[in-house]
Amino acid sequence: MKKITLLLICFLIVSYAKAQDRTITTGVPFLLVAADARAAGLGDQGVATSADVFSQQWNPAKYAFSVDKQGFSISYTPYLSDIANDIALAQLTYYNKIDDRSAFAGSIRYFGFGDIEQRFTSDPNEPTTTLKPSELAIDGSYSLKLSETFSMAVAARFINSNLKFPSEYTDASSASSFAVDVAGFYQSEEIAYNSFNGRWRAGFNFQNMGPKISYDNDDLSSNFLPANLRVGGGFDFILDDYNKVGVSLEFTKLLVPTPPGPGTPVDTNGDGDFTDPEDITQEEANTTNYNNYNSIGWFEGMFKSFGDAPDGFSEELKEITYSAAAEYTYQDAFSMRLGYFHESPEKGARKFFSLGAGFKYNVVKVDVSYLFSASNVKNPLENTLRFSLTFNFGDKYEVY
Repeated sequence: MKKITLLLICFLIVSYAKAQDRTITTGVPFLLVAADARAAGLGDQGVATSADVFSQQWNPAKYAFSVDKQGFSISYTPYLSDIANDIALAQLTYYNKIDDRSAFAGSIRYFGFGDIEQRFTSDPNEPTTTLKPSELAIDGSYSLKLSETFSMAVAARFINSNLKFPSEYTDASSASSFAVDVAGFYQSEEIAYNSFNGRWRAGFNFQNMGPKISYDNDDLSSNFLPANLRVGGGFDFILDDYNKVGVSLEFTKLLVPTPPGPGTPVDTNGDGDFTDPEDITQEEANTTNYNNYNSIGWFEGMFKSFGDAPDGFSEELKEITYSAAAEYTYQDAFSMRLGYFHESPEKGARKFFSLGAGFKYNVVKVDVSYLFSASNVKNPLENTLRFSLTFNFGDKYEVY
């Protein structure tokens, strides 16, 4: 049953791509799942929201604008909770402001697929072995204010994927890779308007840029990392000393080449049997397209991803997801959140609304979120409560 569960997970990941052969898929997709409840409640966004402990996944440049000296968080996300109770994504994050202008941070993200029973042979009398497939990412970042309103950050990430199953003829060696992020964040001074004050925010992040990951050390069977570009902006309506409403909008584009889809067979004499030496069968054409796609290097692929869609610019636009969100905060002690996420039906069909809330007492903050799918494609996180626990401590830095 556990093995069936794992197959369902893989199916659901691929089912996002069901509508069209040119939907982009990558290795280690857990890197794209919102690991914290605050971002999850805001429609899976965080590149231009206000700084928090969870900034490592979304935009580490925000740490330079953190109010607290230090922060630590624990996040837990049940996955496919409708059919299993031991599949989950967990994350630990820590940051420390070195001074008013700079900060460093680190996080560990772990995706566990639960226990899976397997026999190495077809002998039903042989005892089963319990396997624990999982994926892991460990990263660190450094952020620095380049001016009073703008900061940048770099992050490095080690990635390990232990999903390969051993057999009588193969081992179960895991696959590893590394990636880097380059991010920027802008936060304006507080501006006085007629009936309220306000603050503008904007951010970008080039994420997960690194070599492809492979279990067999074979370039033609390797997978692109989920490199992506996040760009977003937002505005805080500071109504008074106690009430604030923040709105934000974020766009994300995978920096991965568009798959070519089926190849074009060639029947040189038009007899329909594809047996002549010059003929190219459908299978051969598909294999050629597949090999050509997988021979693209990760660095070359990032640049190709902006203009390689076979249907041109209109298809490139469909590869961009967006999310819109609003967050109400009372006295920095209570928050309510609403978000919406949209992906083209031809490129994955993920659409959902999210709700979230946050409660803070002294140095401890609890965040929760809930997702409502708005698509015919079932979301693995549907009907799931996500939790994050945050501890902030140390000196306070003024927000101008």
